[in-house]
Amino acid sequence: MELQLALDLVNIPQAIELIKEVEDHIDIVEIGTPVVINEGLHAVKAVKDAFPNLKVLADLKIMDAAGYEVMKASEAGADIITILGTAEDESIKGAVAEAKKQGKKILVDMIAVKNLSERAKEVDTMGVDYICVHTGYDLQAVGKNSFEDLQTIKSVVKNAKTAIAGGIKLETLPEALKVQPDLVIVGGGITGQADKKDAAAKMQQMIKDEMAVLY
Repeated sequence: MELQLALDLVNIPQAIELIKEVEDHIDIVEIGTPVVINEGLHAVKAVKDAFPNLKVLADLKIMDAAGYEVMKASEAGADIITILGTAEDESIKGAVAEAKKQGKKILVDMIAVKNLSERAKEVDTMGVDYICVHTGYDLQAVGKNSFEDLQTIKSVVKNAKTAIAGGIKLETLPEALKVQPDLVIVGGGITGQADKKDAAAKMQQMIKDEMAVLY
């Protein structure tokens, strides 16, 4: 089980400063979609150059031209690239094929997928590395979370690893860990805290404790 830090509302220098605070307690850094829109793939390269020991995820939320976009993100140093679960099957397969060629991984973001169970089953046969349930900012604002959705995909996914994103904080992390995702993605639960290092360290410890119980 890994911990991913999602960075959405920062520029490149701010991202690097923030990662320095928490790098000992995270496994993956996510360059969020707003950062990619504002800064381009330069942000991925800058973070990978500054923290070569951390995995970097480029949250491109690919919808089309998947092979090309995976290739460009790979060139920038991304280890994991995201594509939307609502994308065409051919796009997802194209993303997987290019990622395999580049030695990278694909995470399918199931945000806004209506029939979660059915689509997760389909996507799971396409060779993707992670399937992620994700409650976006706009739904978090009206009190939604992804814990039930995680149980749904855990019950059908046989090949890919599972991930959860959206509204995870120290108080809600235990509920997510009960469903045993392979990857826990946290944004404001770390970046919005006064003591980011402490929040990340506590989350890392909770994950380690959960894994000790499991194994």
